Order: sequence, then C-alpha cells, then structure tokens
Amino acid sequence: MKKVLWLASFTLMGFSLAAQTFEITGLQDSYRGQIGETIKAPVRFKNTSEKSVTLIIRKVNSEIGVTQKNFFCIDGNCLDQKIEDYIVKVEPGQTLMSFQVALEGGLVSGVSTVRYLAYNKSNPNEAHEFEINFAIEEKPDKQSIYTSRNISIQDVYPNPVTDYAFVNYKILNDKAKAKIVIHNILGNPLDEYELPVYETRVKITSDKLNAGIYFYTLYVDNEGVMTRKLIIKK
Repeated sequence: MKKVLWLASFTLMGFSLAAQTFEITGLQDSYRGQIGETIKAPVRFKNTSEKSVTLIIRKVNSEIGVTQKNFFCIDGNCLDQKIEDYIVKVEPGQTLMSFQVALEGGLVSGVSTVRYLAYNKSNPNEAHEFEINFAIEEKPDKQSIYTSRNISIQDVYPNPVTDYAFVNYKILNDKAKAKIVIHNILGNPLDEYELPVYETRVKITSDKLNAGIYFYTLYVDNEGVMTRKLIIKK
C-alpha cells in the first residue's frame, strides 16, 4: 500500500513543477559516520510562497542493514523509528532549519540509503522526492582501556547504548576469571556478564535498564580493577 501511494505521489510531481511553493536546500551527496554512531543529515525546507505551507515528510523506501535504524529528528531529538510520516508547518519566506533525518550506524560498514517524499498537505501535487545516502565506516583500531597480565579490554561500543553494545577483550591468562558488572550510581549491581576465556567479545543488553547513567566494573578473580561510565539512551 505504501509503495502504491508513493508511486501515485511521484507521478503527480511531473504535473506540478511550475507550481511549487517550497524547495529543499542544503543536501549533500552522502553523510559519513562510523559503526555504532548516529548520523544526522539536516534537511532544510524553504517556503517560497506568500502563504504558510504544511508539509508531510514521508519515508517511502529504505535499504539499510538489519542492525540499523532510521529516524526523523527535530532540534537534534530523534523520534521513534516507527514514525514514517512527519508533519511540519513552514511560514512564508521561512527556511526550516531544525529538521533532520538520521541513521543509527549499526554494526556493519557500508552505504545505506533512505528515500523520502515531501509534499504540501493541502495540495499533494506539490511534492519533492529526495534520497539520503549514509556511508558507514569501520571504527579505527581502538586502544585498550585496561591491560594486565590477565586481560586486555576495550571500551563499550556504542556508548550511549540504545538496545545493546559490545565489549572486545582478550584473556591473557587462561586461569583468570573475568566478568563485567553493571551498577547504578549508588553502586548497586544490576546485571553481570562473564568473559569466557576462549571468546573475545561480550554483548551487553539494555533490556533491564532504564535510560540514564550507569557504570560498569571489570572484575578479575573477584577483584574490581577498572570502572567506566555507561549511558543508556532509549
């Protein structure tokens, strides 16, 4: 149904190019970021008429990875990814500067593409289609944040955490027992993750945690050896 609606809207565009009351400015060919980052692309709508215009911005197609999410954002605050239409009013002569589309980079590098349609609510014939390319790049090799004769470990990524994050590590002494404990600002333990000797990465989930600031502590042989901040964002 969405595809049929998009095709109908796109067909109507050819009959209305001379009557456009708004235009889209400032788009780049692509927007770059690293794995785990949220990349925001500003989209500026300029009202070229003498009347206010109410625009509907719609997602019509996306080619993104399974670990990626895309959003509408206003003033840097991103909405739920399930929202596929956004309505905004632009006054005569105004250029809307606060609207963005965004992609949460996920866990794999590559180029992801999302296509949108913006049209005048009172006259759907007045429409513009635009496409945003997000280039996701590998993170540079990260330095260990803690190294001993027993273990070498890197920081949590991504951090802030939306749904889940990862910690890369390497056990250097196969007799050592290591784990990560998540605790709140009062020091109360909330979750725990063993670091198996013959693995090199552990997945941390946010299911049991509300949005906010937490800490994670690395324990080696039941001794806390390092603590870092962990931010949960939902």
